[in-house]
Amino acid sequence: MAKKVVLGFSGGLDTSYCVKYLSEEKGYEVHSVIVNTGGFTAEELQEIEKRAYSLGVKSHKTVDAVRSYYDKVIRYLVFGNVLKNNTYPLSVSAERMSQALAIAEYVKEVGADAVAHGSTGAGNDQVRFDMIFHIMIPGVEIITPIRDLKLSREEEIAYLQSKGVQVNFEKAMYSINKGIWGTSVGGKETLTSNGMLPEHAWPTQLTKNEPEQVALTFEKGELLGVNDKKFTHPTEAIIYLQGIAGAFAIGRDIHVGDTIIGIKGRVGFEAAAPMVILKAHHALEKHVLTKWQLSWKDQLAQFYGNWMHEGQILDPVMRDIEAFLQHSQENVSGKVSVTLMPYRFQVTGITSAYDLMSSKFGKYGEMNSGWSGEDVRGFSKIFGNQTMIWHQVNEENKK
Repeated sequence: MAKKVVLGFSGGLDTSYCVKYLSEEKGYEVHSVIVNTGGFTAEELQEIEKRAYSLGVKSHKTVDAVRSYYDKVIRYLVFGNVLKNNTYPLSVSAERMSQALAIAEYVKEVGADAVAHGSTGAGNDQVRFDMIFHIMIPGVEIITPIRDLKLSREEEIAYLQSKGVQVNFEKAMYSINKGIWGTSVGGKETLTSNGMLPEHAWPTQLTKNEPEQVALTFEKGELLGVNDKKFTHPTEAIIYLQGIAGAFAIGRDIHVGDTIIGIKGRVGFEAAAPMVILKAHHALEKHVLTKWQLSWKDQLAQFYGNWMHEGQILDPVMRDIEAFLQHSQENVSGKVSVTLMPYRFQVTGITSAYDLMSSKFGKYGEMNSGWSGEDVRGFSKIFGNQTMIWHQVNEENKK
């Protein structure tokens, strides 16, 4: 009886090669699975399923992980206002975690002897997938034909043609990976340290030129309203906002970062809805949280984003930080006003029942109503007391 292998399948060249190689060269019964984290339409998923069966898989499954991706990952990226290197909203790295976890669960469901993915030996994804599989399905063999055989694109195409597979994998000028939390764009301009992607390389083109106002409603840190529309789940709000903000070509940038394997890399990305949400959410937090809540959130969220980027979602410290982030959102409810413009946006203000910028307690730079000038005079002396003592002691010791 043939051994079973679950293959993470995208329908692209690498995973198409894997189907043929694993079934015909290695004799495996191949069960393909694609995990949708918001990057595919229903029609595209149907085409990918057809392709999988045409290549000879025993079974194919589509996992809709959009909501679970939000519930387990994105919500905490929003709570933490996570931007890797102050730039990148983890558009691809975070979704790989959801995909790897879903594939591992499917391996258990199928009772497979092995799991396979199409990663090369050059990037981050190989580490992310391998590590999740080692933790979730220990003892299950991990097969990575593209990495292990060090195959070139031309070799893969030649092999598939030798198997009678109709190959139409034209080398695209730009590598695009789309998901609900942003789209990465790689090309020759991102392979060096100097260069910007040209206008035509961006998947979402500018189609709106007149400024537009949008109101985002957050409830306990989660986006559940856009303008007058209410949503039952934040993923619906994200998709709706993307439809509005994407047309302004907002959220384009190039991220420079450290890969897990120790080299620097550059990648372009567009993330209109994520960037607007993160900045609007942060603006609301600055009004409703205390300075030490904000300070500790920043520190923990930076670690959380870095550790997520490096594939460590299963480290128990991540659950500890998530508990802190979740609790910090109790009062993060209100409406944020944003002006959308071509290539940029501006947060113009917030309204919230929890706003700490209340005129009852004084107006910054103007009149105060909660304390007197004498109160401040005494506070200023006590607040600097220890520093004053330090300076006096050190002046005496200089004599």
